Amino acid sequence: ETGETFGPLTVAAVDAFLFRAPLATPRRNAFGVMRDRPALLVRLRDAEGVEGWGEAFCNWPSFAAEHRYRIVTEILAPLVAGQTFAGPSDLYGRLTAATRAIRIQSGEHGPFEQAVAALDIAAWDLAGRRAGQPVRSLLAGAAARSCVPVYASALTTGNLDSGVAAAKARGVKAFKLKVGFGAREDGAALERLRGLVRDEARLMVDANQRWDVEEAIGAIAALVPWRLDWIEEPLSAEASVDDWCRLAARSPLPLAAGENMRGAASFERAVADGWLRVAQPDPIKWGGLSALWPLAGRLLAHGSRFCPHYLGGGIGLIATAHLLAASGGDGLLEVDVSENPLREGLAQPFPTISDGHMHLGEGPGLGVVPDLARADLVQATTRDV
Repeated sequence: ETGETFGPLTVAAVDAFLFRAPLATPRRNAFGVMRDRPALLVRLRDAEGVEGWGEAFCNWPSFAAEHRYRIVTEILAPLVAGQTFAGPSDLYGRLTAATRAIRIQSGEHGPFEQAVAALDIAAWDLAGRRAGQPVRSLLAGAAARSCVPVYASALTTGNLDSGVAAAKARGVKAFKLKVGFGAREDGAALERLRGLVRDEARLMVDANQRWDVEEAIGAIAALVPWRLDWIEEPLSAEASVDDWCRLAARSPLPLAAGENMRGAASFERAVADGWLRVAQPDPIKWGGLSALWPLAGRLLAHGSRFCPHYLGGGIGLIATAHLLAASGGDGLLEVDVSENPLREGLAQPFPTISDGHMHLGEGPGLGVVPDLARADLVQATTRDV
């Protein structure tokens, strides 16, 4: 990205919108239970009134949403409002540098990086709208794809039938199941899932950092017969390199991770050490598009599969789709099947998912905007800065 490509970007205003939608059916993970779905959106507006939208990760724990909201409105917004940037990556770099000391002092690297990611994505959306081009085209030019393959995630024993049926109706042929609840329950759930999909359907599992090395070795041995594409987060993201390498040496299944990793160096080392086969950075948790776009190319060049993680509202999902559409490779877009009115409602017109692909429109920027008037969205807080 260069200033000549985009022209200067002057931020006239920053708006933050916090939503929370209660769930009719609480969602169970290996690390806890989600009883609502929050979403924190950020809107940047330039001096000509052109707008761009971004989203910050805030889905766990639920009260994290209010905390990120205050980081955006009280710390980040004053740093960018009224300022001129060469482009989105300049905004990302300057915000990252300006908040380095407070991240260290507070020990809150993750919350700040998530909030910065939201402003970065909004800046890319704004740049695309100013240029009259989709974000994926700003990133990759003519090489960008107009659609990306998807897989259904967030499948649990509680939503298996409905989730699989909804995904199959859209032509989806890849499915990811939550595991980590014991060999008997995990095995029964996989057997049930395989019975709901065709034999040629691709299956993956997500353990949400549930096991230590010995537990993971045993659990993976029991999972091998299911012919899985990958096993996601079998260990803690903070497990040692030795632990990850030891598990990779014993695992017939490719190891996937990344949603809880931070910094390009951590991904590049994991790929170089040989244990990370499926890289899953999350653009609303760390890096936005400015850091993940160049990282994607390096990961693919090292032979890793690039499948960005996503679990949030609609704006972040569409940003992730544009990132994947620009990056190439054989990665899949994660689309969770669990109840979330903040997905489609906060990204209109929502792209069509058919034939197992999300079809991105040709509109400028992300091509979607949130429908702030949707009656089924519980808007908790809004603030203009």
